[in-house]
Order: sequence, then structure tokens, then C-alpha cells
Amino acid sequence: QVQLVESGGGLVQPGGTLRLSCATSALIFRNYGMGWYRQAPGKQREVVAGISGGGSTNYANSVKGRFTISRDNAKSTVYLQVNSLKPEDTAVYYCNTYPTPIGVWGQGTQVTVSA
Repeated sequence: QVQLVESGGGLVQPGGTLRLSCATSALIFRNYGMGWYRQAPGKQREVVAGISGGGSTNYANSVKGRFTISRDNAKSTVYLQVNSLKPEDTAVYYCNTYPTPIGVWGQGTQVTVSA
């Protein structure tokens, strides 16, 4: 069973920044791309960003230029730097393998953008 532990969310004002982290097992990290997903209230979960094992990245159009995904292979951790946050970024953020999520979804980390 794939273990995924997200952290780093919080309440921020519009324009604010956060750094989300997700730790998983080294076995998973070595063999899969990793991605960040989010689910806003009343909406389906959507992919936000993904990064391959080689470091190639992809972003949803809505976050391009504002979010940056990165990975630390030594720590089996994937990060999401979120800048210039907007109220519509409010959601629970999850990590999982990418492009196909195979792990059991964790609890995620809540990001709330509000003045």
C-alpha cells in the first residue's frame, strides 16, 4: 500500500505563498512520477502538476507561472511551491503518483485563500 503524507497547507491572503510537501516510500519514488492534485468543495479532484522521475514537469493551465513542482529523490519527497494564490485555489491538496494515481489517497492538506 502506497503511503502518502501531505503537509504545509494553511490560511493565506490572496497573493500569498505556501510550500506543500509530500513524503512517500523510496520504492514508489524511484519508480513513479509524482503529482499534486486538488479538490475544491463541490468539485471533482483535478490534477494540478506532475513531475517525472527525470524531472520533466507539467502544469494545469490555471496554475502555470504560479505553482512549481519539484522533487527531492534523496528524501522521497515532492514539493509544490504555490505563489500568487487566488481564492479559487482554495482546496484540499493531495499528492499521488502521476500521471496515474495508484496510491490510496491521504488526508491531504487544506489550502484556504481568503482576505
